[in-house]
Amino acid sequence: VQLVESGGGSVESGGSLRLTCVGDRYIPPYYYMAWFRQSPGKERELVSSIHSDGRSYYSDSVKGRFTILLERAENTVYLQMDSLKTEDTAMYYCAARRDWVQEYEYWGQGTQVTVAS
Repeated sequence: VQLVESGGGSVESGGSLRLTCVGDRYIPPYYYMAWFRQSPGKERELVSSIHSDGRSYYSDSVKGRFTILLERAENTVYLQMDSLKTEDTAMYYCAARRDWVQEYEYWGQGTQVTVAS
């Protein structure tokens, strides 16, 4: 599976962005889809994930501000980011894994999000 992200950019603090990740083929319902982020000098962080059965996860740092949405018919996962903060500045990556595999197997190339104060 090849994943392509888009939607990053620069925004002021308090603003919103919507990231999009499109897979190049049908993504079976047994896949987890996720968004990670990484900023310079920091470890990669799992921001949010979603499964077709409705299970979702949000890190404490984004809970209540970000929303993940899976449109399986479109092979697409979105990350709606509201009330952005300067600390949300990072490269954001889309990832996918089969739900019986521990590590994420497929990664996009990343899209940069910059939040200015």
